[in-house]
Amino acid sequence: MRRGVKLSQGAEAGLKDICEEVLRRVTPGERERAETLGLSNFLVESLRMELSREGIIAEVQVEGSIAKDTWLAGEKDIDIFILLPPEYGRDSLKKVLEVAKRVSGGNYLEAYAEHPYLEAYINGFTINFVPCFMVKDPSEAKSSVDRTPFHTQYVKNKLNESLKGEIRLLKAFMHGIGVYGAEIKVGGFSGYLCEILVLHYGSFIGVLEAASRWRKGEVIDVERHYRSPGEARMVFRDEPLIVVDPVDKNRNIASAVRTDRLSEFILASRLFLKKPDIKFFTPRTVEPYSIDELLKVMRDRGSAIIFIKTGVVKAVPDILWGQLYKSQRAMLNLIKQFNFEALRSAVWSDERSSNIFILEVPLRRLPPIERHVGPPIDMVNNCEEFLKKHLGSEDVFSGPRIEGDRLIVERRRRYIDIVELLREKLSLDGGRKIGVASLVSKAFSEKLEILVNEDILDFYSSNRDFAIFLTEYLIGKPRWLI
Repeated sequence: MRRGVKLSQGAEAGLKDICEEVLRRVTPGERERAETLGLSNFLVESLRMELSREGIIAEVQVEGSIAKDTWLAGEKDIDIFILLPPEYGRDSLKKVLEVAKRVSGGNYLEAYAEHPYLEAYINGFTINFVPCFMVKDPSEAKSSVDRTPFHTQYVKNKLNESLKGEIRLLKAFMHGIGVYGAEIKVGGFSGYLCEILVLHYGSFIGVLEAASRWRKGEVIDVERHYRSPGEARMVFRDEPLIVVDPVDKNRNIASAVRTDRLSEFILASRLFLKKPDIKFFTPRTVEPYSIDELLKVMRDRGSAIIFIKTGVVKAVPDILWGQLYKSQRAMLNLIKQFNFEALRSAVWSDERSSNIFILEVPLRRLPPIERHVGPPIDMVNNCEEFLKKHLGSEDVFSGPRIEGDRLIVERRRRYIDIVELLREKLSLDGGRKIGVASLVSKAFSEKLEILVNEDILDFYSSNRDFAIFLTEYLIGKPRWLI
């Protein structure tokens, strides 16, 4: 039987004080509530009027945490859904967004996930205008957003004031440890997932106690859609956490949660229960290294930290980070292909004008010679091709010879400098041939800088956000462990 972490009497008293203080901080006050709900209602009514003028039949309503009254103080995100009759067809989605553009006042980005939506910026708020189809049952959903109204209704039907507080505590805890948000940048727990976890386990502490016992492949099936956890695992193969959507048995609402984020949540839950501390909710901001400190840390590491820097990649955050992570994987695959070993890698972006990929390798330069293993001796045609290619080649230092049952050569390495490799491959076509994502490739074609170690000092000195990011990268542990 698996056991969770048990609280001592003293820890329980401290925990109660911490939770009360956190809840006081994260519950929106009357002024913020009035501002948020006032803007939400104004936009809903404005959109209804404009849609009516265009002859578009639709229901307009607020969804997400605002609709359920589970949002955190200071959050500035409002989700407005435009529900269309199914017979309208997908062409109507673009017509709806044209109307939303007028309502937004012109400060927006148009984006595409499964279908188009609009991200607008109004009075300091980020407003997502999301057209979807009005379906009678979640099983009829044409895309994931069609299920959202069912999610809202499901949670609202089960909420009370006490549970709203427990949900806010869980969201605040996840936010503090850096695992809150299903967006691609974070790869963590969505607001809806937090709500379902609290409804299932009954409280914030109930979720943490359960999470401290979770193992990879944990199954939570609130409505018991499946006969057993094993049956759910057969449907959602290789998912680190499986939380079956209460309104749709075919959807895992934890599918966005990456393994590292899940593991961070499990470890933080254990440590918090063992020794409650408000730092898990409000970890201190790391002070960036001074220039001298930064140079010393880099020297002590003795590695080559490569910074691949580019300019504007114009896209809404989810699209941007999808492009950045895809490009990061492409560059990691590239350097591995040419035998450079990545110690670590990371991506930073201000989501406006600068994007930086970090690749850290033990050595910037490799020896000119490399060992190349050829085919087994019983593969006749391959052996002939291998011999034809390498016999008499100026790039072969030694061989071909036989070791065991294989042909071997020691040959001249094609790239001995990782910077040369990256510059050539990323300059050629923006890196498209090696798998760099389209928008990043375009940015590389317009602006590409490759910096090594202290070459980053100018940018580090001029951008505090990046300086904090790089300092945290070098420290190498989450803020709640510092």
